[in-house]
Amino acid sequence: MGQVTIRVGGYTHPVACQDGQEAHLERMGAEVDRRIGALRAMGMQFGESRMLLLAALQLADEASDLREELAALKAGRGSAGGAETAPAPAGGIAEDPRFAEWLNRLAERIEGIAAALEAP
Repeated sequence: MGQVTIRVGGYTHPVACQDGQEAHLERMGAEVDRRIGALRAMGMQFGESRMLLLAALQLADEASDLREELAALKAGRGSAGGAETAPAPAGGIAEDPRFAEWLNRLAERIEGIAAALEAP
């Protein structure tokens, strides 16, 4: 069993994890610490448990949005956030610039989601 000491909000926390997951856990701890730092930069000065709660709520909100978007993409509906659906290519895909535009926007959104999921 792996063991990592994570520093979040100025406090250290020993956390156990599966062997090989140490780096992943450290990245997650760094993300929580980054969010607490952002809260403090906004002038919020609460105790440790309140700051952890606020950071956890931010992460849960983001995860919820990503789950909804992923479900919408899997269902072929495009974005759950109300983005347009694919235009029907009238003269074929290669002849409709609107379709190519839509595909480019979709690819950019997918890359953005992937980057957010992979960000340390």
